[in-house]
Amino acid sequence: MLIRNILSGTPAIAMTAALGSALLGGCQSYEPRPIDLAQHRASVLARDTALLTPDTAGLISPHIARPDAGHTPGVFDASDGLSLPEGQALAMFYNPDLRVSRMQAGVALAEFETAGLWQDPEFGFDASDILSSNAPTETGFVLSLSIPISGRLGVEKDRAGAHHAEALARVVHEEWAVRAEVRRAWIAWSTGQERAALLQGLVEQVESIVQIAEDLGSAGELSRIESRLFVVELAKRQAELSRATADKRRARMRLLALLGLSPESTFVLQPGLANAAEIPEASVIAMIERNTELATLRAAYRAAEQSLRLAIREQYPDIAIGAGYGNEDDDRLLLGVSIPIPVLNANRPAIARARAEREVARASAHAAAERFEHALAQARLEDSEIRNQRAGYEEIVLPLLDEQAADVRRVIELGEFDALLVLETVSGMFEAQVAMLELRQSELISATNITELIGPPPVLPGQIEFETTNGANP
Repeated sequence: MLIRNILSGTPAIAMTAALGSALLGGCQSYEPRPIDLAQHRASVLARDTALLTPDTAGLISPHIARPDAGHTPGVFDASDGLSLPEGQALAMFYNPDLRVSRMQAGVALAEFETAGLWQDPEFGFDASDILSSNAPTETGFVLSLSIPISGRLGVEKDRAGAHHAEALARVVHEEWAVRAEVRRAWIAWSTGQERAALLQGLVEQVESIVQIAEDLGSAGELSRIESRLFVVELAKRQAELSRATADKRRARMRLLALLGLSPESTFVLQPGLANAAEIPEASVIAMIERNTELATLRAAYRAAEQSLRLAIREQYPDIAIGAGYGNEDDDRLLLGVSIPIPVLNANRPAIARARAEREVARASAHAAAERFEHALAQARLEDSEIRNQRAGYEEIVLPLLDEQAADVRRVIELGEFDALLVLETVSGMFEAQVAMLELRQSELISATNITELIGPPPVLPGQIEFETTNGANP
């Protein structure tokens, strides 16, 4: 009886049909997309092959030599192995943490693209039936719409845009940090390669000395106790070589992880301790403007400003207008208007919170600027100390060791062989070479830290602008 009465009128049928069409045409359907880790692992393993294709080279090449070198892009060619610039560019695409950051920025983009939309209209229906009489069922249909007269929707769009800009700034900051981390890892791995090579050479030299010591012992010119010292020294150096080889493998594994390649990757990595990056001379304010962390915090402050602006705008209410059709004894047209009066709440809690969050964002930027200045001063001090230490080794220690080695060679040429003196000289040269290598590593890492703090160089005419990659899969 009730359903028949509801659907009996022509206006009711028209309104019901219109509402049904709107619901069917505007709603989206859910599609499950389960995680397939086995398929993902297969795609990671396939990256070695993908890197050799021309399409991959075309995607990665524009990201070589920028932004730390600041000149025109190079050419990505993985057929001869990966160099440091190629590895840094490759990490922009395959580094797993960067891929997650870009997906998070995609969330902000989705919110920006859908922000500022009007609220959906609301459909209301009422029906009543007097049970004690034969009176007809009374029905009413109302379609209400909220009209944002305050301009709130435009501010919502601005706030979503500010959050998207903040997300992009964060991706740029993380990309810059990954470039620096890849460089540090490459330096550490290359240093490990050279240290292992030095140890291999030392072991071979000590093996020769051990053979000579055994010959001298057989001839009675060297005691058994002295001869055993050379064997112990050889065992110690062989153990060091074993550890250095393991450290070298671990450093390669860490590098592959940063590049987004499988630990089973067979790609040849080209070791090399490049020259330290040139540290620009500029004012602290100019360097603050380039720092990527501070750029992210400035973007966060702008987003906080827009959140406060929206909270203030939301204290002005929207107008709700409703119109419809009713049927009691006669057909009637229904019309209603409602508007909240902002006198008791007026969105004060949200405004107070947004204002406080803006001050937190301001304080965060100020604190980061202070940390930046101290970190930069500390990094410059460490860089200066390392350079002084290296200069001392080059100017004093190495010349003395070279002179000692020359004197030992002259003694040997005269037919006098002092095995202990030779071993001490060889070990001293090795320790000095390792110390120089470690100082070189420290100098390069120090320069990398300073470069990371300062941020990407400004774009000059003819250079490629530093921007976040779009997350495309090579």
